[in-house]
Amino acid sequence: MTPPIYVLGTGLSHNGSAVLLKNGRVCVGIEKERISRKKHDGGNDTLAIQYCLDAEGIALSDVALVVQCANFDIPDRNQFRGERIFANTDFPKIVNISHHLAHAYSAVGTSPFSECAVMVIDGCGSPLDQFLSMHPEQKEYINPNFLNEMQMLCEKDSFYHFDGQKLSPLLKDFSPMSQTSDNGLKLPTTQHSIGGFYAAVSHYVFGDMDDVGKLMGLAPFGNAKDFDFDAFEFQSGCVLVKDDWKKHFTNPSKGYEYFKEHFSYYANVAKWAQEQVEKAVITCITNRLEQFPHKNLCYTGGVALNAVANAKLEDAQIAETIYFEPAAGDNGLALGCAYYGWLEYLNMPKVLHDGSTCFGKQYSEKEIEEALKKEVNSAYNQKKFENEEDLMSYCAKKLHEGKTMGWFQSGAEFGPRSLGRRSILAHPSVDGMKLHINRDIKFREDFRPFAPAVLKEKVQDYFESGRNSPYMILVDKTRPEYLNQLINVTHCDGSARVQTVEETWNPRFFKLLKEFERQSGIAVLLNTSLNKKGMPIVETPEEALYLFGISALDILVLENIVVEKG
Repeated sequence: MTPPIYVLGTGLSHNGSAVLLKNGRVCVGIEKERISRKKHDGGNDTLAIQYCLDAEGIALSDVALVVQCANFDIPDRNQFRGERIFANTDFPKIVNISHHLAHAYSAVGTSPFSECAVMVIDGCGSPLDQFLSMHPEQKEYINPNFLNEMQMLCEKDSFYHFDGQKLSPLLKDFSPMSQTSDNGLKLPTTQHSIGGFYAAVSHYVFGDMDDVGKLMGLAPFGNAKDFDFDAFEFQSGCVLVKDDWKKHFTNPSKGYEYFKEHFSYYANVAKWAQEQVEKAVITCITNRLEQFPHKNLCYTGGVALNAVANAKLEDAQIAETIYFEPAAGDNGLALGCAYYGWLEYLNMPKVLHDGSTCFGKQYSEKEIEEALKKEVNSAYNQKKFENEEDLMSYCAKKLHEGKTMGWFQSGAEFGPRSLGRRSILAHPSVDGMKLHINRDIKFREDFRPFAPAVLKEKVQDYFESGRNSPYMILVDKTRPEYLNQLINVTHCDGSARVQTVEETWNPRFFKLLKEFERQSGIAVLLNTSLNKKGMPIVETPEEALYLFGISALDILVLENIVVEKG
C-alpha cells in the first residue's frame, strides 16, 4: 500500500496557523491563537505544527514537503522567534512563497472552480525585493516603474489566473510604506492599502486596531451625508489612498467611555469609511475583470472578510460566480502554503474540497469526561445522551425556552467565524437576548450584531436576496414580515450576516436547526463564537468549561454531554 503524501503549510505572520494536507485534502488545520490562547498570535510555529502532527498521528519525518510564508521575513528553518520544530534536521524540504501567493492558493485550493480569476486585497503583503528573491521568474509581470523604486515597496493587491494547477500573475500592484501622520491617522501598512485605510479609521474610532470588524458593525448606526470627500482615487488602474481626507478627522477616540459619549459622530465616521472601502473594492476588481474577463472569481485577503462589501460585490454581478475564501485573513496563509506545495511544487492534481472549514481535531468522550471531573466543575448538573435524536430534542427545547447554549461539537472551525462547532446559540426572537449575550456572556460592546444561522433550503423565506452564505461572509436583508421573529439577529439597518447551514459538512448543527424549527416554527438560530471579548475561540473542553463558568451561559453541550448550572 502506497503511504499517503503529506504537505505541511505554515503561516508565520500575525494570526499564525498550520495546515496539513493528506493526498491533496485538508486533514487538520489550526490557528496558533487557539492553542496559545493569545489573540492574533503568530511568529514561532512549533505549537501549531505539533498540534497538526499529533492530531493526524504522524511524525515530522512523514511529511513530504513544508511550504512557509511570513510577512517581511523569510524564516530560518532552525529559529524564528524561538527554536522551530525543524531545527537540526535537513528533512523535510522547506519552500518559501510570497504573502499574496499564499492568500491566492488558499482560495483556489478550497474553491469549487477548476479554473478562475483570483483577487487578493489586504493590508500589506511581501516586500518587492523578497518577492523577487522567492519568485524570480515573475519579474516579467512586475511594472518596471516598481523595479526602479529606491524605497521599500510591498504587495498591495494582486490579480491572478488559475488554470486548474498553477497560478499566473496578471497584475500586481505595489505601494511604499505609509509615512507618519501629524494627526495619528497613519496607515499601519502601505501608503495606498485599502485594508490599511480601514485599520487606521478603526484605530481613530476605537483607539485600537485589534478588531477592524467592529467598524463594519458600527457603520449601520451612522450617516455619511456630512462627509462629501473621498479617501480613494483610481489612477492608471491603481487604487490610491488620498492624503487630504485626514484633515477632516481631528477627534480620535480617547477610550470606550469617550466613544460612547460621541457615539453618533464615530458611527458617522464608520459609515463613511465603510462606503469608501466598498467603492474602492468594487472599482478595483471591476477594473481587473474588464482587462482579464473570467466568469469565476475567487476573492481573498483580509479585506475580503468585509461581509457588507462582499454582498455589494456580488450584487454588482461582475462575475457569474464569486467564491469568498472563509479564512481570507492571515490565518489562511498556511492553507495557501499547503495547496501551493501540492499543486505547484509537487504538480499533483487538485482534489475537490468538500466545502468544510472545520479542520480542528475532535476531542474524545474520555477527554471531555476528564475535564468535567475537575473540582471546579463539580457543581454542574451533567446528562449524557446515548441517542442523538433525544439530544437534539432536548437542546432545541431549551433554546425554545430562551436558554443560552454553548455548543461544542467535533473539530473546530478554521477562520474567524464559528459555524456550529464552537458556537454560542440562542433564540432569535426572545426580547433582550442580544443585549444579554453582549453584556453578560461575550462582555463586549452593546452595538455588536449577531448572525442568523438558517437552514440552507429556508434562506429565501427569511432573507430578501436569499444568498447561499455557508461561511457567514455575506450580508442580506431580513424580510420585513420576519423582523420581529429575527430581532436578535437583525442589525439596526435591517441587515443580517447570514450563515446558511447544510447537512453535508455540518450534520449535527443542521439536525439541531431542523429540530428547533419543528418545535418553534423558526428555521433560524442566533449563532456567535464560543468566546468572550479578547479571547480566542475555545479549542478544548477545558476552555469551554472555563467560559461557561465565568459567563451567564445557561447550558454547555460537549458532544453528547449536556452541562447545566444547578
